[in-house]
Amino acid sequence: MAAVTSRGHGRARRARRRTPRLLAAAVIASAFALGAVASAGAVPFAGAASAKGKVSAIFAGSLVDIMEKSFGPEFTAATEYPFEGFGGGSNEDAAAIKGRVRAGDVFVSAAASADQELEGAANGNWVSWYSTFTSSDLVLGYDPKTKFGRQLAAGKPWYKVITEPGILVGRTEPKADPKGKLTVEALTAAARKLHDPALTKALSRFGIFEETSMLARLQAGQIDAGFFYVVEAKTAHVPTVPLTPIYKYATYTVTLLNNAENPSGGEALVSFLLSPKRKSVEKEYGLVPVKPTFSGNASAVPAGLRSIVGAG
Repeated sequence: MAAVTSRGHGRARRARRRTPRLLAAAVIASAFALGAVASAGAVPFAGAASAKGKVSAIFAGSLVDIMEKSFGPEFTAATEYPFEGFGGGSNEDAAAIKGRVRAGDVFVSAAASADQELEGAANGNWVSWYSTFTSSDLVLGYDPKTKFGRQLAAGKPWYKVITEPGILVGRTEPKADPKGKLTVEALTAAARKLHDPALTKALSRFGIFEETSMLARLQAGQIDAGFFYVVEAKTAHVPTVPLTPIYKYATYTVTLLNNAENPSGGEALVSFLLSPKRKSVEKEYGLVPVKPTFSGNASAVPAGLRSIVGAG
């Protein structure tokens, strides 16, 4: 958002040297530019009259809908902090934070491995601690309009359907997204348990997509099925089947990023996300609240958060 703001200021300065008509045009152009950024992945919720600084969160792409439709606006309404968020593959997000491509106050990951990539001096000391707070099962989502989707809806085992000739299945990149890694683990475990090597061979035929685009591809008919978490499939009203007899799930973590621009706002967001009031909303969206499990340096946690995140 910083780049957009700078361009907007530049336009305003030039416009003041011109006519009121050109000033109006610059304001309109700036508004359209801000709208384009919001639709491209940044999720702003602004309390325009609020004097509080915005809180910026970087979170797992599987949480885009719940942050956009529920947690983000509810947080702003409850605290008057304007909220801005960006969703992407968790390990990819960690790389963007480490490379200073993205900055935020709070990081919500779908796996502790992403937090660990930001710990220690060698990784920029972006993270000193993190805590688990909710989870969501890995499932196979499908398009019920396709022949493969109809087979899944009729009860044909998922591990039989995804190995059929012609089926288009999507997954995410294991190195960029924990869900991609879980998908590989699930198929490898299923192949071993079911004595079906065709499952591991099928992996090489599956398309690899960004986490934030795969649901749209399924809904557009570009793929027949894909591996998703319940939370993202449920918010998008995509039918799913469990990966029985294999059980894999994401465990989401939350932390305050060191050197955050708005540490007090970030602390308020962490407290909000772990509030007992959120549990019913999480369940509605396909998340399973878990008792916080703390990792890291407890002394680095703000005093007001220690009991909340399980740091004592």
